[in-house]
Amino acid sequence: MNKNLGWKLVVIIATLIAFLGGIFGVPQSLSGKGLLAALEERIHLGLDLKGGTHLILQVQVNDAVNVDSDNALERLKALLRAHKISYADITKPDLTGNPDKILIKGVAPEQSSDLRSLVTDNLPEYNLVSGAENSWTVSMKPQALAELKRRAVSQAIETIRNRIDQLGVSEPVIEEHGLGQYQILVQLPGVDDPGRVKEIMQSTAMLEIRQSLGGPYSSEQQALQDHGGVLPADSVLLPGRTLGANQEGPLWYLVSRVSAVTGRDLRNAEQSRDENGQPSVQFTLTNEGGRRFAAFTGAHVGENLAVVLDNKVQEVAVIKEQIHDNGVINGRFTEQEAKDLAMILRSGALPAGIIYLEERTVGPSLGSDSIRAGVTAAIIGMLAVLIFMLVYYHAAGINADVALILNLVILLGFLGYSGATLTLPGIAGVILTVGMGVDSNVLIFERIREELRNGKTPPSAVEQGFSHAWVTIVDTHVTTIVSAAILFIFGTGPVRGFAVTLSFGLFANLFTAVFVSRVIFDWVLSRKQRGEALSIG
Repeated sequence: MNKNLGWKLVVIIATLIAFLGGIFGVPQSLSGKGLLAALEERIHLGLDLKGGTHLILQVQVNDAVNVDSDNALERLKALLRAHKISYADITKPDLTGNPDKILIKGVAPEQSSDLRSLVTDNLPEYNLVSGAENSWTVSMKPQALAELKRRAVSQAIETIRNRIDQLGVSEPVIEEHGLGQYQILVQLPGVDDPGRVKEIMQSTAMLEIRQSLGGPYSSEQQALQDHGGVLPADSVLLPGRTLGANQEGPLWYLVSRVSAVTGRDLRNAEQSRDENGQPSVQFTLTNEGGRRFAAFTGAHVGENLAVVLDNKVQEVAVIKEQIHDNGVINGRFTEQEAKDLAMILRSGALPAGIIYLEERTVGPSLGSDSIRAGVTAAIIGMLAVLIFMLVYYHAAGINADVALILNLVILLGFLGYSGATLTLPGIAGVILTVGMGVDSNVLIFERIREELRNGKTPPSAVEQGFSHAWVTIVDTHVTTIVSAAILFIFGTGPVRGFAVTLSFGLFANLFTAVFVSRVIFDWVLSRKQRGEALSIG
């Protein structure tokens, strides 16, 4: 028995030391700082404890659908011209309700089969349906449409995460919000400037370089008048930046509908200064983007190009010579605006716009009150349980108290090692774990007392008590862990924090209430004389 006790005690001590390291870190990390500071560094606090900003965002997935169908429309035009299929008009009739639908009018009946083959071969994600008066509707397949919207949400999450990470926000929560369709939950603990964070998250920062066809115009009406009331084909009118205080509205520019290169072709973007020493953003294109940009600028030397950011013309410049893979964006930026723009361009453009459905700010003082109340409740509850076990079970109560304290150490060490975020519901999970631990000890101890009353010797009573209570303990823990798993899968941030602490606490409780408690009983029995009573109340 002594030999078995030896290795079991080594396991318990090693476990204790390992999880104390999870709470406070390795000894070297404690130099120059107290235990409390080390604990705060290892245990990450959630939004409700640390304070910060809580946002729920709605992804405008139809924006992504519009972009895809716009590309499909331009490709269709080129394919129809290449295959010499005549048509009267090609448009997107419903930009809000059905942005994926493209209407082609006036296709000759004898060219219908050619049109069908063209769409099938070149646009496999779209269906082609015939309509009245030689019209055809090209619409995205339902499965492809659903996948595009899902991908837009996933890309938006990754883009927002990249931007938040570059801002240095610690332990942010950025995930799909399960309580609404195409929604994102963002929790930013410790953020002291939520306005700037919101602006950076929401900006699409979609960079496009297009051919400038005319302007600037003082108004949209002037641009239309200069072109006889109808804009040229494959062109679009975009506003420019409002630069002067006396300028009543934006200037307008006529630019090509199709871009030479876009932000997707960017390799890097950095804050820099232009030839006048003003803040600007220098960008570098990928090899493919540089090749297309060189071809575009080489074919339009002496003409104008427009740098468009978020559908707003930032600047118009003359192409003096062929440009390959480098460019500069000027725009009378401040230092912070240039820095933020470079960061947003590096992190990629949002695939769709976002709107804010909900915003809550938790102050640090409220978080401190929550910590104080939660820790106070945990300490009072823990002390009450420890005292009760000592009073009711006498010396055996020390066994239960040691197991409970070790249970708490293991749980906090797990939080430190895993980097899990502790929330107020998480503290509730810790308290509930203490209660479950007591429940396990009570089951075992009451079974031991019953065996002693039936005349069993202390070693036999301990053996029977643990073996008979084991099935009940496993049953209660498994059902609770399954419930916690369901909470984790379908719950939001704080609820998932509760599920995590509760689940791991229950696993720790199985180790402490069964293994550790049994080792302590065996150690106590090994030091007693044969026939000596066991103090268990």
